[in-house]
Amino acid sequence: MATTKTAVKKTTAKKTVTEAVRTAKLPATKMTKTQVIRYMAEQMEVPPKQIAGFFNLLIETATAQTRKLGEFTIPGLGKLVKAQRAARMGRNPATGEAIKIKAKTTVKFRLAKAAKDAVVPPKA
Repeated sequence: MATTKTAVKKTTAKKTVTEAVRTAKLPATKMTKTQVIRYMAEQMEVPPKQIAGFFNLLIETATAQTRKLGEFTIPGLGKLVKAQRAARMGRNPATGEAIKIKAKTTVKFRLAKAAKDAVVPPKA
């Protein structure tokens, strides 16, 4: 008789990220950076300084990559994209006078489809 081993998932004290998000109670108001750091540290059971370091590194990496390559992707969330705006004619709202608006480079954030669908489910 042959025996087969089956993989049994052991439960540990630490929660996975998805379990933490599903079972967590989020505040009813907008969260500040400090509140986000505390919340994530509590859910991931790591020190807040470690989460703050992660956020700072993510911001530094995103800005450097966007400046250098023109885009930076955060999988499942979206991407920062450097965009060129062409010169155009505009209007001074106070006087109604036509003015020239110079061309410039700007940064846009494009939300990933998965994130959009999670927040606003697609219509059937």
